[in-house]
Amino acid sequence: MYDTITLPSAPGSASAARHALTMIGRSVRLSRRQVDALLMSLLLPIMLMLVFVYLFGGAINTGTRYVTYVVPGVILLCAGFGASMTAVSVAQDMRGGIIDRFRSMDLGASSILTGHVTASVARNIVSSVLVFGVAFLIGFRPRAGLAQWLAATGILLLYIVAISWLSAAVGLLANTPDAASGFTFFVMFLPYASSAFVPINTMPSWIHGFARDQPVTPVTETIRGLLLDSPVGTSPWQAIAWCLGITVVSVTLAAVFFRRRTR
Repeated sequence: MYDTITLPSAPGSASAARHALTMIGRSVRLSRRQVDALLMSLLLPIMLMLVFVYLFGGAINTGTRYVTYVVPGVILLCAGFGASMTAVSVAQDMRGGIIDRFRSMDLGASSILTGHVTASVARNIVSSVLVFGVAFLIGFRPRAGLAQWLAATGILLLYIVAISWLSAAVGLLANTPDAASGFTFFVMFLPYASSAFVPINTMPSWIHGFARDQPVTPVTETIRGLLLDSPVGTSPWQAIAWCLGITVVSVTLAAVFFRRRTR
């Protein structure tokens, strides 16, 4: 089930970096072998894009073409789904006994979890490219320049990294892979209760506070504004603060949970 791991021997930080690269390679190979999960993470963005634009878009008034409005939301929805798969992978490692073998090789938590997170980021980059490709085919026409594209990409990567590390922490906390998979529901719910698919002012008033003050909304507004060359206000700073905060907390919790599960 697991690859044979050969760890390079080198002192200090060079050894840690090589161990991390070894674990990244392992996680990427495992992702390729999980064909059903890989296909779902790649095909889901295409299906969701078509569903939202062609089935729901005609009934939703956002002041612009719905495909123009919804692209950032679909990307974040799929990024959340792809990142949540990290929780299942980590939980499988914790239950499968492979962690004991890694510990006997003096392989630390940082290398193991970095491998899972990097594989998650790679999967999500591919799915995001697919979303943009399908969006262009069905009429998405951004007005962003190079600098705006780079800024939007940076914000998206920050979000993916943050959710991937959060997923890794959940995978360490969950007792079973099935329990870890429940995290998918939570992560995929957040974009619906945000400005990702409809303007917040069209929602019931009691949900406005949550929809406005949760991480997906500033990330969505930033990416949408940058791609459409429209004002973004303070959304980029809020998005960066949310993403960095989630990452720092998640990395800290992952270290704590790993120590508790392996002592």
